[in-house]
Amino acid sequence: MFRCREKQRKEASRLQTVNRKLSAMNKLLMEENDRLQKQVSHLVYENGYFRQHTQNTALATKDTSCESAVTNGQHRLTPQHPPRDASPAGLLSIAEETLAEFLSKATGTAIEWVQMPGMKPGPDSIGIVAISHGCTGVAARACGLVALEPTRVVEILKDRPSWFRDCRVIDILNVLPTANGGTIEILYMQLYAPTTLATARDFLLLRYTSVTEDGSLVVCERSLTNTQNGPSIPSVPNFVRAEMLPSGYLIRPCEGGSIIHIVDHLNLEAWSVPEVLRPLYESSTMLAQKTTMMALRQLRQIALEVSQSGAPNSWGRRPAALRALSQRLGRGFNEALNGFSDEGWSLMANDGVDDVTILVNSSPEKLMGLNLPITNGYPSVSNAVLCAKASMLLQNVPPALLLRFLREHRSEWADNNIDAYSAAAVKLGPCSLPGGRIGNFGGQVILPLAHMIEHEELLEVIKMECVGHCPEESLMPRDMFLLQLCNGMDENAVGMCAELIFAPIDASFADDAPLLPSGFRIIPLDPIKDGSSPNRTLDLASALEIGGSGAKLSSNHNATSGTARSVMTIAFEFACESHMQESVATIARQYVRSVIASVQRVASALSPNMNPNGVHAPLGTPEAHILAQWIFRSYSCYLGVELFKSGSESILKSLWNHSDAIMCCSLKALPVFTFANQAGLDMLETTLVALQDISLEKVLDEHGRKGLFTEFAQIMQQGFACLQGGVCSSSMGRPVSYERAVAWKVLNEEENPHCICFMFINWSFV
Repeated sequence: MFRCREKQRKEASRLQTVNRKLSAMNKLLMEENDRLQKQVSHLVYENGYFRQHTQNTALATKDTSCESAVTNGQHRLTPQHPPRDASPAGLLSIAEETLAEFLSKATGTAIEWVQMPGMKPGPDSIGIVAISHGCTGVAARACGLVALEPTRVVEILKDRPSWFRDCRVIDILNVLPTANGGTIEILYMQLYAPTTLATARDFLLLRYTSVTEDGSLVVCERSLTNTQNGPSIPSVPNFVRAEMLPSGYLIRPCEGGSIIHIVDHLNLEAWSVPEVLRPLYESSTMLAQKTTMMALRQLRQIALEVSQSGAPNSWGRRPAALRALSQRLGRGFNEALNGFSDEGWSLMANDGVDDVTILVNSSPEKLMGLNLPITNGYPSVSNAVLCAKASMLLQNVPPALLLRFLREHRSEWADNNIDAYSAAAVKLGPCSLPGGRIGNFGGQVILPLAHMIEHEELLEVIKMECVGHCPEESLMPRDMFLLQLCNGMDENAVGMCAELIFAPIDASFADDAPLLPSGFRIIPLDPIKDGSSPNRTLDLASALEIGGSGAKLSSNHNATSGTARSVMTIAFEFACESHMQESVATIARQYVRSVIASVQRVASALSPNMNPNGVHAPLGTPEAHILAQWIFRSYSCYLGVELFKSGSESILKSLWNHSDAIMCCSLKALPVFTFANQAGLDMLETTLVALQDISLEKVLDEHGRKGLFTEFAQIMQQGFACLQGGVCSSSMGRPVSYERAVAWKVLNEEENPHCICFMFINWSFV
């Protein structure tokens, strides 16, 4: 009786929470509908005005001088105004004007907003996200609900470096209280450049925090340009002064939390970057993904941590600590990528080729930040950090697909000896240059730590198992660990950059562990959807072995041959001794070039245009068709019914499109998966190539393993067994529930056991 009441109480609480979310979302949708109605009325009025104006205007004269301007929608050339007064009274006037303009964008029709591509509003969505259409610069807007108090929301959002990794620093130059209880702040902000091909941005901003008549909190910002009698900052070397147009946050209290409106509106001075990169600086979609939606995700992540009382995960780490590690990895990678001289970075001479840039940092601040320890009695003698970085243009390969392959197949591009050297240089004193004497870290085990920020980001530990022996065995660890951050693995997220950032870490896994981040960042330059599939790697192994030209068939034969471009930036950091800088620089330069060559080879194989002969046959190779026939025939033989109705489609295609997850396991002491249909790959969150690295034991929980062990003899003797429902895990560590499962023995043409096939029925992510 007590359990029943407790269950009813929890269900009632859950329904109340869902009801509150739906009510808040309904309020947001009503406000959005009201705004759209106003926008329609405004457009109808403008349309009528322009029609009348056109009819009544004589078209005989035409001004073709270079000083004439064309007015088109919101692209109006404004006359040069005299400098604004930036005294305290003048700043208050600017602040009130900024507030009015921001509110007109957040809740009004000052900007024509269109729905963000790929975003579907709903109670489980991040919120309502829109991007600008036809305004100066780039702009994005988001509305959402978070279970945090308004004052806490303001505190988080104003601390931009804590959640926005592209923000290098915010300095508060002056604070002025206002008569209405608000605050005016003068800020100087710097943003990292996302790639080596561009320059960083900086801003001189006015930030106004106030409370509206209905009790809502407002934080609005804009650039201070063309002012006098007030603060000013001259141009800073290695930075381009960009402009923030009225932007900010409107936070309304509601039952159970806050309703938040976010507006980001920037002019990033796209003229200052190479033409190939300008789409990156002219894309409102990119701004929405990197900044606007990131703010909402961070708030939701913190609200989730608060609701769970900060309970530690299975690794004994609290969510806030994991979030801090994630932040350190991202910011450390940005720091290495930008290599600012005021942080101690200086350029080393190249070897006559400019494809790889080498920077070195010997500043005490950098080395103290590493917190290099004393291990096994040896103080660390690494007194310099070296960074090798480069950028390359990619064609016709989705960033998410390439990133997923780099994550799941590290051996295709990484050098085990370089990994071992990087780990030893940080953790140990005496260490040699990478070479044949260092142990071979061959085995790779990915251990998920946490899905951060609403499952958009994954923090994990890679365990590299040492399988060799070396003279330094007393100093070298038997196992090596990499802390790794992955984000942007969703191919359906338009305009999202993909990142794989990692750093060696010792087994103690301390919160203040020294980190030297390295990795990849892939930024789409043409955010178009090409119908790509995460399983285009169906036969990638064959493509890589023979260089791509002889690649077999792609699993996505409908993929279009678009011209999507992206830029990949690579940066690798190494700790070293000062007298070894030249030697380490030579090795680092060669290593980055080899990584670039490997990435180009993989990208070529992953491209939908990888086969120059344009083969567009159905799924798979002859071997795949034969395996599908064995699976179908064995199921019918042992269970007495057909797995599916065989019609005009091939058996392989019907098996591939089956709604239940079907996967094959090898008959070995440690069974690994050898094949899965589309639903199976979705359930395991992997690709066909990476499937062979996943063992059955890793997927099943203890209950499932016991059940399979009990029924294994029956499967081998009678040919099949029905297994009870339960919970298993995807390759990313996400729990998956299934109603029931069927296992049967698959026989080949000689009637010998080839593998065991599993079918997980009615599965779903928990």
